[in-house]
Amino acid sequence: MSKRILALIALLALALAVLTGLAVRKGVLGPQTETVAIGGPFQLIDTSGATVNQEVLKGKWSVVFFGFTHCPDICPTTLFELAQVEPLLGGAGKHFQTVFVSVDPGRDTPAQMRAYVANPAFPKRLLGLTGSPAQVDVAAKAYRVYYQKQGEGADYVVNHAAYSYLMTPKGRFACVLPYGEGPEKTAARIETAMKLGPNAERC
Repeated sequence: MSKRILALIALLALALAVLTGLAVRKGVLGPQTETVAIGGPFQLIDTSGATVNQEVLKGKWSVVFFGFTHCPDICPTTLFELAQVEPLLGGAGKHFQTVFVSVDPGRDTPAQMRAYVANPAFPKRLLGLTGSPAQVDVAAKAYRVYYQKQGEGADYVVNHAAYSYLMTPKGRFACVLPYGEGPEKTAARIETAMKLGPNAERC
């Protein structure tokens, strides 16, 4: 596959993700309705190779973001931003974590995820999760997250939703965190939810 085609695929993936994030922000694509819940049971693999489930969300405010380690733009940008959010939360930051779930189980082994999340520019409290294709699919469906492999060979990309979800310490959905909003606005949203408590349903 030529570099031009790969560049076009990556550009289309970015455009789709940005449009999806804008739709969420404007309320056109609200991921939570009265009949559609965000979140639910899952089983994934952490960076040590251990099987974990939705209990990893309990006891902390969690930003759940689906992406992949070969992502050229959206994923590192989101994780860089969340790293800047941590200190803005002050003392409440100790009750906050980022959960990065791979949508590329073919390449994102536990070892690959372990190396990726160790980036010092990423959040200090960052949990990387992967799994089998079936496990990843179950988790993505539970969180109503779109993803689709594009291209062939080793250089394929994965189109995926760009927004993140804030989950309460009870593992319940609080709100959508739009892509590209900036660390200050993102931190303000999280602080609003924290003030409302673990039963928060908005931020």
